[in-house]
Amino acid sequence: MREIKFRAWDKKWEEWLNPEEHVIYADNGDVGEVNDDELVEDIVHDTVVEQFTGLHDKNGKDIYESDVVKLHVVILSPDDKVGVIEYSPEFGYCINFGKAIARQEYWAANDKHTIEVIGNIHENPELLEKTGVE
Repeated sequence: MREIKFRAWDKKWEEWLNPEEHVIYADNGDVGEVNDDELVEDIVHDTVVEQFTGLHDKNGKDIYESDVVKLHVVILSPDDKVGVIEYSPEFGYCINFGKAIARQEYWAANDKHTIEVIGNIHENPELLEKTGVE
C-alpha cells in the first residue's frame, strides 16, 4: 500500500507550509494553522495542496504533484525531457511536456527510463519556459 502524504504551498508568502504547524482537512482540502495547544485556529487561505505520487526519483526523493522533473529515456532519446507532474483521473500521474504527456505506466514502471525531480512549479517556474507547460 502506498504512503499517503501531502504538502501545501502558501501562495501569499510563497513558501511551503510546515506540516507540523498545519493540518489539511480531508473533506474539503482546507489548510488550518495549529496553535500551541494543538487546536486548529485560522484557515490559511490561498494555498495549493499537492499529493505525493507514491514514487521516488532516481535519487530517492519523493515525487509530488507539480514537481518539475527531468525524464531520461535510455534508448533512442538524445535529449532529456523536462515536464511537470500532474494528476489525470483517466491516466493517474502523468508528466506534462507541453505538447505531449507521458502516462504513469510509461515512465514509472520502465527500467529504461530515469526520472529526477529538479524543482517545482512554485519555486522554479523558469524550468518550464521551453516546454510550453502553463
